[in-house]
Amino acid sequence: MLLNCHTYYSFCYGLFSIERLFYEIEKKGYDAFVLTDINNTSACLETIRRCKMKGYTARVGIDFRNNYQQVYVGIARNNEGFMELNQHLSMHLHQNMDFNPIAPKFNQVYIIYPLTVYKGWKLEDNEFVGVSPKQLSHLSFLQSKIPTHKLVVLQTATFTKGILQLNSHKLLRAIDTNSLLSKLPQDQLASADDILPEKAELEKCFSSYPHILKNTKFILDDCAIDFEFGKLSNKNLKHYTGSASEDSELLRSECMKNLHYRYTKPGPIVMQRIEKELEVITQLNFSSYYLINWDIVRYAQHKDYYYVGRGSGANSIVAYLLRITDVDPVELDLYFERFINIYRNNAPDFDMDFSWTDRDDITRYIFERHGKERTALLGAYNTFQDNAIIRELGKVFGLPPAEIERLQHANRYRDIDEIGKRILKYGTLLKGFPNHLSIHSSGIIISEAPITAYSATNMPPKGYPTTQFSMMEAEDIGLYKFDILSQRGLGKIKDTLGIVKENKNVDIDIHNISAFKHDEKIKEMLRIGNTIGCFYVESPAMRMLLAKLRADDYLRLVAASSIIRPGVSKSGMMREYIIRFRNEDLRKKAREEIPELYSLLEETYGVMVYQEDVIKIAHYFAGLTLAEADYLRRGMSWKFKQRNEFSQVREKFFSNCLEKGYSIKLITDIWNQIESFANFAFSKGHSASYAVESYQALFLKAWFPLEYMVATLNNGGGFYRKELYIHEARMQGAIIKHPCINNSNAMSNIKGNIIYLGLAMIGELEQQMIQRIIAERNQNGLFKSLSDFVNRIPVSIEQMRILIRAGAFAFTERNKKELLWDIHAILRPAKVKTPEKELFEKEIKQWKLPALMQSQTDDAFEEIEMLGFSLISPFQLLKNEIPSKMKASDLVNFKNQKITIVGYFVHAKRTSTSKGEKMYFGTFIDTDGHWIDTVHFPESADHSPFTGPGCYTITGKVKEEYDFISVEVEQMKHLPVMDRDEL
Repeated sequence: MLLNCHTYYSFCYGLFSIERLFYEIEKKGYDAFVLTDINNTSACLETIRRCKMKGYTARVGIDFRNNYQQVYVGIARNNEGFMELNQHLSMHLHQNMDFNPIAPKFNQVYIIYPLTVYKGWKLEDNEFVGVSPKQLSHLSFLQSKIPTHKLVVLQTATFTKGILQLNSHKLLRAIDTNSLLSKLPQDQLASADDILPEKAELEKCFSSYPHILKNTKFILDDCAIDFEFGKLSNKNLKHYTGSASEDSELLRSECMKNLHYRYTKPGPIVMQRIEKELEVITQLNFSSYYLINWDIVRYAQHKDYYYVGRGSGANSIVAYLLRITDVDPVELDLYFERFINIYRNNAPDFDMDFSWTDRDDITRYIFERHGKERTALLGAYNTFQDNAIIRELGKVFGLPPAEIERLQHANRYRDIDEIGKRILKYGTLLKGFPNHLSIHSSGIIISEAPITAYSATNMPPKGYPTTQFSMMEAEDIGLYKFDILSQRGLGKIKDTLGIVKENKNVDIDIHNISAFKHDEKIKEMLRIGNTIGCFYVESPAMRMLLAKLRADDYLRLVAASSIIRPGVSKSGMMREYIIRFRNEDLRKKAREEIPELYSLLEETYGVMVYQEDVIKIAHYFAGLTLAEADYLRRGMSWKFKQRNEFSQVREKFFSNCLEKGYSIKLITDIWNQIESFANFAFSKGHSASYAVESYQALFLKAWFPLEYMVATLNNGGGFYRKELYIHEARMQGAIIKHPCINNSNAMSNIKGNIIYLGLAMIGELEQQMIQRIIAERNQNGLFKSLSDFVNRIPVSIEQMRILIRAGAFAFTERNKKELLWDIHAILRPAKVKTPEKELFEKEIKQWKLPALMQSQTDDAFEEIEMLGFSLISPFQLLKNEIPSKMKASDLVNFKNQKITIVGYFVHAKRTSTSKGEKMYFGTFIDTDGHWIDTVHFPESADHSPFTGPGCYTITGKVKEEYDFISVEVEQMKHLPVMDRDEL
């Protein structure tokens, strides 16, 4: 009966979630329906999966519309018809074309034209005309034009009856069209009759037209679509070579070829592990998956691209041998079953990180290698969350931004007016609705069948087909994603290697991780937290953790990489790990309290640190199967918590533990730890991959600190502002020079120990001007003077002022005021230098002027304006004398004593106490450039707040916890700087 059902994947139009649609269908007495979202197939796979679970026949199609005006509805007779529909929709979406009024020829698709648009053309065998209940009165006038066997019921189901549903639809349409609710175009709205009626009510409407009911039933009975889901499903490219056996042989051959590259003397443990993994990989048909990843990294190696393989894939020795990862799973006793096991229902995936400059080429290679027909970017859903839906509804009602912001924090206010209450009411109803399709941050799928066998595709600006389903549906159907990510940390490493080669003519084997683990310089840097600029270990929180753990070895760095994650630290397990590590008596006590738990987590002192720990606890402690344990780990994601299977696993966890005699308090405590931590923790292999990259960055900083800091600047910095990396370079012995028209490139560069900041650091300098400067300099040599520059480069007076004020003409040894006077004499406003070069250098008229003085302080303020920071110490800009001589290095001598110290503000992290009160962790540098760490509890955070960048006097008590020194702030005051006008 229902041939046209919408979900909320008819974006900003339909109101049914998939779950709600099934509920309403069953409640209203239907046993068959067709899902047909508007120009979208996002809900199709999940609908088919649910039908399969419930024992229903699945039927899907597409409601084809031009600007929400219905053209026709296509219904797939079978899987082939579904692919036809997907291909048709994809073609139009890719080319941004309207649909013709008459559908193209389909082989396995039924087409339903709405009565309002059908103009009497000849209908093909698979084409019908749909009639809604309110249109029945018109049929008597059309009987001669439309054969009775071509009429079907077309009751569009967009929402349920009721003013709340209709209003919600109107609000979504106003959001989508960016209209005020009062000015919403009526042609953008669904009819108020587009409801999901009772089956008996709909049949009663058509009781006088049994032939229409019969025709409708014929279509429903003739349509069925089916996919295999879950463990038995594998829709990926089946073979990398020509067959499964050839894939297996190639995989084994490549493992053996690289064996001695990874292991000088591979023993029986290594060989047994290889055989075990190859057997499981072959058994589960994952050979081609490994080989495709191997092919990607081979291409990267060929192009000299630096990469890191991470995620649970680092648990695999086969991946290690294929050089997909750089983590030795034997050394770390990594759990291969966390990545692949015969009980695991979901697909594995490798995370492959590339430099942000190389990722696009890797993506291009994958699509060209496997073809756009079978390759696609993975889609994602952008949803309305709390603030977003309130903001959008506020705009629809015409509220000013200040009022919208107030509603976003409505819990703070009592006097909310009627419009505000209405917005909050509908915001609650619409929260979580998908707004539009987006792109997964990294996922690419490669399927055996064309992608359109499963989904229509969009064509976003990236220029690659993108599925209309997300990673959840991909996993359900058996499509494994290849995660191709980018990060600037790899760009730093790659660029440093090139800079070291150029500046010092040294070649570095950056993959010699074993040597890095035993490097004494690196050990000392880790022990004291001297890690600024290094991947994943430079934040204040990580530096604190490293110091408390005395983390000078690989295993502790691996653990630190996971316990720093929000869920682990928030659950209290980070602190518990630290105190057990530092206190043997507490380790002993923990072992005695729950020996079963401690024995499972011996390496981490009975504390859950890695995702694998959830599997261990669930399997060995709670008695769940490995498949259930892994589902529990994954189920901590809100996406999976919504599924019934997760609730069932939770119930089994509790019932099994009770049967084993554990107290409900102990069970609840362990469950709460799992719940607060599992979705945020890393797998051990993932943490190990991060630790490897950290070691590589630490090695480069330890032995080539200046080159590494230049690469850091050129890759956008890191956790801190660029200014702090310039400071760090200076602390390592660099001489920092302004951007210079003769010595600077677009990016920063180094000559010996002199770092020239890049021209691109000058905020208002045009990119075209940078290119002209470098091209002219390369072709005709260095610039001799200001006049030489303007004679060789077409430049406006505005761009010249920017260059002069940024210090780019410092090589002339004349101050900026003199240079600015000269440039105004050469270039009058509104006169732009033409590209033609003059035969003789233009002379500057010599004016008799009073001495134009420019102080270092003048320069500093110019630098702040042009570069965003000053190249002199910020303490030199203070209005008054520094009120304290205390240094960061002195603090260790004043434990538990009140002190006053002056610091330049670097960073503040806001957090909350257990009572929900705001507090901060602050980071400063002292007058010698050393780090000061501060704690701001709620009282001091309120009366001594951070008030922006600059220098502060900090008064508080010095505290030491496990070798980490900090100041508990009691008072803090922002120090005034010089008034530029008074200089």
